[in-house]
Order: sequence, then structure tokens, then C-alpha cells
Amino acid sequence: MTDTLGYRKLIGLVVPSTNTAVQPECEQLRPRGVTNHIARVTIPERPISSPDAYAEHLQAMRDGISPAIAQVMTAGPDHVVMGVAIEAFAGGVKPADAFQAMLAEQAGVGVSMGSTAAVAALRAFGAKRIAVLTPHQPKGDEVVRFYLEEAGFDVVRLTGLKCGSPRLIAHVTGQEVRRALRAIDGDDVDAILQVGTNLAAIGVAAEAERWLEKPVLAMNAVTYWDALRRLGIDDKLYGYGRIFEEY
Repeated sequence: MTDTLGYRKLIGLVVPSTNTAVQPECEQLRPRGVTNHIARVTIPERPISSPDAYAEHLQAMRDGISPAIAQVMTAGPDHVVMGVAIEAFAGGVKPADAFQAMLAEQAGVGVSMGSTAAVAALRAFGAKRIAVLTPHQPKGDEVVRFYLEEAGFDVVRLTGLKCGSPRLIAHVTGQEVRRALRAIDGDDVDAILQVGTNLAAIGVAAEAERWLEKPVLAMNAVTYWDALRRLGIDDKLYGYGRIFEEY
């Protein structure tokens, strides 16, 4: 028997409860015959600018991921997308790989997450020197920079937007993202990576690739791309970034 709507594949999306970007952005990327099914990690909407608040925010995320995976797996997805960005980068390459393996073991299916998906996409384009845009506070930016440098990339510039709370990340406008992408670009970078799953940037990133003339990789796009390719779905999607058109 085959799922009536998801007759090709079912994808589970695990996202923070405050996140309003992953679900709608991933719906845009869904090929015919693939369906998305969401579970939420309950976290409070609160300021995260202080070190203590940031640590408590991360702990709430960690505590909620396993129950969310258990919930979404009751729908029987073929693959899981981990729409929790900062946890995917935490500790560097080896801890992130171990985290991904642990999640896959719990789920019993493959798992895609932002850090490893970003590395796969950057390597597909042969990028070495990169600029990075995040919505994070400085502590979060340190985590992202450490991971990417350990993965072998030269992070030429990294700008964090210092969003005041998890939900406020989704309030960053397209105009603000465009302005930030222009500011971190330069002849000294091969590609730009946008990190942060609640920062809705797929459309702006795809647009920016035309006027910056280089890959501009949005986190939700590359993570969903990674999931589709791991599932053996090689459909070309147009208007959502070169990664879907070329790889």
C-alpha cells in the first residue's frame, strides 16, 4: 500500500514551536508526490540576548527534539528534516555528525540537517571562501563559525542580525536580507551561506544569485535539497536557487 498523497515519499519536519518559516518554505520546495509532515519542539518565546537565556534556550531545544522525532515518526515518514539550526552546528564537525547519527538511529530513517547539508551544497559548488549571514546573537555566531572553519571553509565575513527572540527572527524583512547579503559579499568570497531556519530567505537568496553572480545558499533550501537527493528524488526545481537546478 502507498500513501495516497505522498506516493513518492513522506518527509518529516522537526522545527521549534516558535518557527514560522520552515513549514511554508518547505511546502514551496515539495515536488508532486512528496508530502511534508511537521512536529514541533516546544520552546518559550523569550529574549535570548543574555548568556544565561541563550543557554536555557539551547537546553529547551535539546530536551524537546527526541519527543518531536517520536511524534513525527508515527506518520511513517521516509526521511526527517531537522529544522533546528544551531543544534546542528554545535560542537564542531564530529559532534554534529554524532548528533545526526543519533537522530537517524532514533528515527530509523535518514536525517538531513542544516550543517551537513550546507557543507554538501558548498562542496558541490567548489566553494572555499565564504561569507555567512545568521539571525543569531554573538554566541550563536561563534558556534556557526567554528563548525564551518573546522569543516574546511575560510569564513571571510560573518554577520549576525542579533534577533532578540526566536520568533522575531521570522520578522526580518526581505529588504533587510538583501541589504545584509550585499554587505557581506565581495570578490574575495566564492559563495554566501544563510544560516537560521526561521529566517525566511529562499526567495531573496535565489534572486541574489542573479545579481551577485555566485551561489547564495539559504538554509531551508539546502536542507530540503539534501533530503530529496538522499531519498533518490532528483527533480529539478526552478526559482529556488541554483542548488536545485544544477545538483
